[in-house]
Amino acid sequence: MLTLVRALRAAGVRADTTRALAFTDALAATEAPARTDRLYWAGRLTLCSTRTELDLYDACFTACFGGPLPAPRPPLPLPARRRRVALLTPEGGGPGGDGGQAVHRPAAASGAEVLRTADLGLLSEEERAEAARLVSLIGTERPRRPSRRAAPARRGRIDPRRTLAAAARTGGEPLRLSYRARTRRPRKAVALVDVSGSMAPYAEPMLRFAHLLLRGHPASTEVFSVGTRLTRLTRELSAPDPARALRAAGEAVPDWQGGTRLGEELRTFLDLHGRRGAARGAVVLIASDGWERGDASLLAEQMSRLARLAHRIVWANPHKAQQGYRPRAAGMAAALPHIDDFVPGHSLEALERLARTVARGRAEEGGARA
Repeated sequence: MLTLVRALRAAGVRADTTRALAFTDALAATEAPARTDRLYWAGRLTLCSTRTELDLYDACFTACFGGPLPAPRPPLPLPARRRRVALLTPEGGGPGGDGGQAVHRPAAASGAEVLRTADLGLLSEEERAEAARLVSLIGTERPRRPSRRAAPARRGRIDPRRTLAAAARTGGEPLRLSYRARTRRPRKAVALVDVSGSMAPYAEPMLRFAHLLLRGHPASTEVFSVGTRLTRLTRELSAPDPARALRAAGEAVPDWQGGTRLGEELRTFLDLHGRRGAARGAVVLIASDGWERGDASLLAEQMSRLARLAHRIVWANPHKAQQGYRPRAAGMAAALPHIDDFVPGHSLEALERLARTVARGRAEEGGARA
């Protein structure tokens, strides 16, 4: 399987880590033993997205496993075809609508696509379990910062040492200049996840997202839960298995679905961890709806302290995507002037955009600071 993925990447197919994980999950869901035809269809459905990639996939699969390709699948049975055609109904809802003129509607999107844009707070138990699996497949990259080390590069500052060494091999004539540039290293990241009662439907997906960040660079990532007290969850979420990590985090959080005192918890974080280096120069992600039971002026004061320490502050609010939303909650209004990126966090699609915002170092919708 890894040989096939590497061959596809070498051929130009975008078989990234997310698709490779989907490939392994699809093969694991098939009946044992994993025959060649099941391997073929599992890879074709998860690793390809265009017709050109399908042709490249067939060539790579033949090179890796040999033999003739599996025969095409038979067409859908008649009942399934009828159910799909039933989605194309006239505008009036039946044969008599608008004089019998058939105005076709687009076919319904797949279940995964609908789930990707659905509000996580409105899902059923089965949909929530599937959404939890999909959150773990989100590709995350870490923000980076320039380091003090320099390395050979195609452009940048002239490297006198390498230039003179090359000139010594050509009779003292510098025929080609050598350059060096500062390398980039991962920037620290901190995630503060609100686990209060108002955030109950969204706290678990946000913790899963924080688990992804932590797994990417465990040495430079910290995760905390905030509510009525601050709880450090870095050790609990370090487990490779997301389900095991979430269970450990749930056992460690004593104030799950309790109240919210963001100002006090943020002050505790800054006093115990932030000023000692956890937040200094870091990208700080706060996942909360902004409801504050304590003093909103205290939250504004602590957000100002955090803004002076952190490189950027990203605030994910699950209610921001609602039509006509305004940050009228006292806590949200007090924190908004100190936020760099104010983004929604209500769906899988929003979490994907959140991952890009954290990685790229800028907001897709514009910053929130004045």
